[in-house]
Amino acid sequence: MDQPTVGILHPGSMGAAVAACAATNAAEVLWCETGRSTASMERAARFGLAPVASLTELLDRSNIVISLCPPAAAEDLARDVARHHFAGLYVEANAISPERTKRIAALLESDATVVDGGVVGSPPVGGKTPTLYLSGPDDATVSLEALFADTAVRTAVLGAEVGKASALKLSYASFQKTSRVLVALAVGMAREHGVDQELIEVASRRTDSYLSEPQYVAKTAARAWRWGPELEEAAETLAAAGLPPEMLRAAASTLARWNDAKDDSSLTLADALDRLAQP
Repeated sequence: MDQPTVGILHPGSMGAAVAACAATNAAEVLWCETGRSTASMERAARFGLAPVASLTELLDRSNIVISLCPPAAAEDLARDVARHHFAGLYVEANAISPERTKRIAALLESDATVVDGGVVGSPPVGGKTPTLYLSGPDDATVSLEALFADTAVRTAVLGAEVGKASALKLSYASFQKTSRVLVALAVGMAREHGVDQELIEVASRRTDSYLSEPQYVAKTAARAWRWGPELEEAAETLAAAGLPPEMLRAAASTLARWNDAKDDSSLTLADALDRLAQP
């Protein structure tokens, strides 16, 4: 489609930045401001997104809708879209299990075309270039490749089967996010015994070790409210595959200790470790 109108549900740190990239090749990028926080409004304005008053208006005007929200809200949001009989292209880009993605596709497929999406990498700002993995009908994935052409969001098509992009996203997240949790636990243990600096020195000899980046623990704490639900989804995916889910569920439980640090950019390593030690 030529110069589509795009709707973003909802403009969080990733969603707003991805939507801003889509604006390069779109006629307009819309978001629904009703019921959203001041932070969301400020973020949407910063990225140049156009506000609309209702979900109905967004869906009526959009050719493509991209869903990027906390994992727990993905299915309810899809139900809201289904009730409005949205008939365009719906990109389910949340960090959810392949099974949940397929349920969402079933909810929408009588009216809409559904593409499974998974964003791997940091939000596309400050030189970051995440990849949006896609799986779904060929003509739909071609449209999305065109939407993000020559932007900071790379696209990669995994095939026509809905669920593949979600599986790749959660497979990567299960390693990357759990590894960050293990760093926090290792540094916290070392600090308790007064050898945290020595631990970091040992780890720094291995440049490929997350343990050599303890400063990232504070960022992990600030993102825990999002990462924990992603790991719960990944645990369900492991269980469905007959693989043991306990490690990821334990990591999600650890992340839950940081839920009150949501998006707190002022946290230090010491702050994060102190919060982790308080159940």
